[in-house]
Amino acid sequence: MRIREFQGSDINQVVSIFYETIHSVNAADYSIEQLNAWAPKDEIEAKLESWNKSLSNNVTYVAEINGKIVGFGDMTHNGYLDRLYTHKDFQGQGIATVLVNKLESLARKIRLSEIYTEASVTAKSFFERRGYQIIRSQNVVRKGITLPNFQMTKKLVSE
Repeated sequence: MRIREFQGSDINQVVSIFYETIHSVNAADYSIEQLNAWAPKDEIEAKLESWNKSLSNNVTYVAEINGKIVGFGDMTHNGYLDRLYTHKDFQGQGIATVLVNKLESLARKIRLSEIYTEASVTAKSFFERRGYQIIRSQNVVRKGITLPNFQMTKKLVSE
């Protein structure tokens, strides 16, 4: 596995991973109605443009295996871990762990005291195993549909 910085030419694969992962992996914890509100197919084109901008502005890494992107994660410069997704066919192989390790390491280097995220029901246990604490559970409303998730944070110790 190779971890590298995001490039604009990665955007199609990255957005595809987002949609496929949500509609397959997250289906264990969310209803079809919730999945369609979270990742509606009719927003793919708009997401290609808006995400290309935000992923380029954030610190974003992609994981590749044999030249194929199998995961990605990004963090704002103030420590908000915005997105973390692993391809549906590559779950459980440590890809998200490697990506988060890289983001946390960078956060320490730029002297952030904590990193925070909004974790889905599906991702909550992953973050808990990594030392993230739940600040609060919340309900996000998207297209009139309620999506439960968790505000979580992790205190960082300088390297």
